[in-house]
Amino acid sequence: MSHDIVVTAAMLAIGDELLSGRTKDKNIGHLADLLTLSGIDLKEVRIVADDEEAIVEALNALRGKYDYVFTSGGIGPTHDDITADAISKAFGVPCEYDETAMALLAEMYRRREMEFTEARQRMARMPRGAAHIANPVSTAPGFIIGNVYVMAGVPQVFQAMVDNVLPTLKTGTPVLSLAIACPYGEGEIGTPLTAIQKAHPETSIGSYPRYIGQKFSTEIVVRGRSQAAIDAAGAEVHAMIDAIRRRKDIAENHSAEA
Repeated sequence: MSHDIVVTAAMLAIGDELLSGRTKDKNIGHLADLLTLSGIDLKEVRIVADDEEAIVEALNALRGKYDYVFTSGGIGPTHDDITADAISKAFGVPCEYDETAMALLAEMYRRREMEFTEARQRMARMPRGAAHIANPVSTAPGFIIGNVYVMAGVPQVFQAMVDNVLPTLKTGTPVLSLAIACPYGEGEIGTPLTAIQKAHPETSIGSYPRYIGQKFSTEIVVRGRSQAAIDAAGAEVHAMIDAIRRRKDIAENHSAEA
């Protein structure tokens, strides 16, 4: 009987610039790496434009399906930074200027001898009742409401916010993995590998083809939360590779004899 604890997450990346290709996303991979190490399964990623209805629709779909939702982008000072408004709408609460955030930003701009303009004050807006995510890089906080963690799109700021968030999350049983180099292409291993996967449902087996020179090969990765289950599936993968090798050797010997 399995006692594995599974914690799930999704990410919602927000911004027209991501969809146009003007900005190359660096946050999805970073979050995926850290969640995997923490024992949290990133199950889905969506990228949406700076469109309130699109953000609301995607967020409501994700937050009801997964334990955590992480967003990036759209909480800056410009007119198209509408994430705080959209999140507020999704939760049915007002979007307000947070007093603590206003004080933090006012003090930061005072120290820098810069005007705390109306545009800059927009970075203090968040849904009523939201909690802060500290921003040690540029002060303007992200926020948490329900199971949704709303963070900046700038990679350096996003990464700093994630570092502050991760210690507060519940985590699951970590996913382990075993990588096996296979000298044969997917066309040769597809059928027996499917049989191995069916025989080991506690694992997830992926195959990743490679083409070097004139030859196909495959990296086979066995993932699971039980080392014993991984080892058992891995042993069958090795046996499959050996069986293909023996069959090819016999065929070559027969051909040489002929």
